[in-house]
Amino acid sequence: QVQLVESGGGLAQAGDSLRLSCAASGRTFNSAVMGMGWFRQAPGKGRELVASITWISTYTYYADSVQGRFTISRDNAKNILYLQMNSLKSEDTAVYYCAARRSWTTGRRESDYDYWGQGTQVTVSS
Repeated sequence: QVQLVESGGGLAQAGDSLRLSCAASGRTFNSAVMGMGWFRQAPGKGRELVASITWISTYTYYADSVQGRFTISRDNAKNILYLQMNSLKSEDTAVYYCAARRSWTTGRRESDYDYWGQGTQVTVSS
């Protein structure tokens, strides 16, 4: 089993920065390679991929809406995934979810991921 726990969300003003963290644990996670990603879901909308990163951080992907503002990174020694969010906008308001995939690669669909965190709320006021 894999447990993913997000933290770092909260209330911010437009232009501010926040850093989300996702702590991963579990025997399965410790013994397998995992591609990981951050998704978000705004009120009344579907869940969308924000960014993803492969097992050894070789490749990253960003949604057009966050390109140049957000940075995804991971520390495999500590089993932590990060999302640095700069220049926040009101449209970044959403619940952010950490996801893991049993593969060294990543995917762009929800169904590509095997494990999910509970989510952390990010609210950006303009």
